[in-house]
Amino acid sequence: MKLDLEMKIFKALGHPVRLGIIKKLVEGEKCVCKLVDSSEFSQANLSQHLKVLSNAGLINKRKDGNFSLYSISDEKVKELIKLCEEITSNYIKKLI
Repeated sequence: MKLDLEMKIFKALGHPVRLGIIKKLVEGEKCVCKLVDSSEFSQANLSQHLKVLSNAGLINKRKDGNFSLYSISDEKVKELIKLCEEITSNYIKKLI
């Protein structure tokens, strides 16, 4: 079960749209309307990506009136994104 969830997390982060959503949410809680405005996808398409991220335990959703607000579920997710950015930066430096 634990391994399945780990695979689900990496699969969710492996899609460019979902990784982009996570990077936006690292900055702070956002409503769907802000996420739609900053992407080229429809709200329906974006909602599917948000559902995958939620099912992987990476984000939380809360309602505020008519608005759905999303945030990172755990500070460790932010650390994971930061580590990935550091690893890629170090790799790029080695190539130069």
